[in-house]
Amino acid sequence: MKINVYGLGYVGSVSATCLAADGHHVLGIDVDPKKVESINAGISPVLEPGLPELMRESVDSGRLRATLDGPADADISIVCVGTPSNENGSLCLDYVARAVEQIGTFIQSRDAYHVVCIRSTVLPGTSEAMVAPLLERYSGKTPGRDFGLCMNPEFLREGSSIGDYRCPPFTIIGELDARSGDVIEQLYTGTPAPVIRVPLPEAEMVKYAGNAFHALKITFANELGLLCKRLGVDGTKVLEVFCRDEKLNISSAYLKPGFAFGGSCLPKDLRALLYKARELDLEPPVLRSILQSNTNHIDEAYRLIRRTGKKKIAMLGLSFKPGTDDLRESPIAQLIEVLIGKGLDVAVYDEDVSLAKVYGSNRAYIEQTIPHISRLMRSSLEDAIGDAEVIVIAKTSPGLEQRLAQNDGRCLIIDLVRGLPHRTTRSGLQYEGICW
Repeated sequence: MKINVYGLGYVGSVSATCLAADGHHVLGIDVDPKKVESINAGISPVLEPGLPELMRESVDSGRLRATLDGPADADISIVCVGTPSNENGSLCLDYVARAVEQIGTFIQSRDAYHVVCIRSTVLPGTSEAMVAPLLERYSGKTPGRDFGLCMNPEFLREGSSIGDYRCPPFTIIGELDARSGDVIEQLYTGTPAPVIRVPLPEAEMVKYAGNAFHALKITFANELGLLCKRLGVDGTKVLEVFCRDEKLNISSAYLKPGFAFGGSCLPKDLRALLYKARELDLEPPVLRSILQSNTNHIDEAYRLIRRTGKKKIAMLGLSFKPGTDDLRESPIAQLIEVLIGKGLDVAVYDEDVSLAKVYGSNRAYIEQTIPHISRLMRSSLEDAIGDAEVIVIAKTSPGLEQRLAQNDGRCLIIDLVRGLPHRTTRSGLQYEGICW
C-alpha cells in the first residue's frame, strides 16, 4: 500500500518508519528541510531507541523517503502534524488545516478512492466539523463516496514507541463509514491487539481521556506521597501494594460515567485525609477537589430535572448503590433534599430499602438527617411513577427497562446511572442521560 505521511516530528517519524518496515511504501512530507534531508540519509531526526536502525533499513530498502514538495500518488494520507497550545490554552489547528488543504487539492486530481487518516491529537468534533469540510472544499468531491476519513489516535511513549506501535493495548479507529475503517484496519493486520472501531468523535476523545487520566494518576501519587512522607509512611510501598489490587484499584470498576459517589466510606475517608493534611500544613488540591466535584455532579442532576419545567418527579433509588439499603451520605438522598427544597413533588421507590427493616447506624441516619424522606417512599414502582411527569433513574435494577416499557412517550426519563443501557438521546424517546 502507498502512504503519504504529513509531519515528520516524533509521531510522524515513528509511524512512517514502522509502516515502511511493515512493507508499505511511505512518503514523508514536511516543511523542515533538515528533517527531510535526515530521513533520506537514513538518519532519524528524533531520538528514540531502535528507530535509527529501523529507519536505515526502511530507507535502504526504498520503502521510505521524504520530501518538501508535497504528496505523491498514494492510497492513504496520514496526518501527524503538531497541535500545540495557543496562548489562551486552546488548540492550534493551523498545521492540521494546512495539511488537509494540501491533501484536498491532491485528491481533486485523483480518480481513485483515497482515505485520509488523522493521527494528530485533536478535540472531539474536529474531523467532522473541520477536516471533512476542508477536504470537500479543496477536492470538490464527496466524503464517503470519493474519499474516506478516519481518526487513528496514537499512544506512543517516548523511549518505548517502537514497542508501543508493535504491541499496543488496542488500536482505535474512528471512522466516517465502514469503507474508510476497512482501509485503515489493513495497516494493523499483523498487530497482536484488538482493533476497536468507533465513530470519529469517540476516537478523538479516547486520546484526551487517556492523557487526562495519566496526568491525574501522577498528581494523585505525588499528593499521596507527600502526605505519606509527613506521616512517616513509605509512599512508594503504599502505592506498590495499592496497584496490586486489579479488581478495584487498577481496573474499570469505577470508570463508568454516572451519578455521584456516596456511602459510609468514600466521603468520610476523604474528609479524614484532608483534615490530616491541614494538620500537617499540606494542601493537596486534587484530593480536595474530589468532594467538590462530587457535589457539582449532584447539582448537574438537579439542573437536568429543573430544565424540564416539570413538578412531579419519580425518583427510582434511594440507597447509595445497588444491592444495599445503606442510606448514609447517599447522593440520591441529597438530590431529593434539593428537589424538595425547590418545591417539587417527589415520590421515591427503592426495592432495596424497606424503612421497617432499617436499623442501627442506618436507622439513626434516617431519623436524624432525612426523616421527612420516609413519607415520600412508595411500596411499588407503579405507585411511584403513577402521576409522575419525570422519572429519574438513580440506581440500576434488573428488568427495569422492561418494567418501564409502557412509559414510552408518556413522560421524560432522566437516567443518572445508565439504568436503560439500550436507550440513547438519539432514540427519539423522551430520554436524557447525565453523562451521555
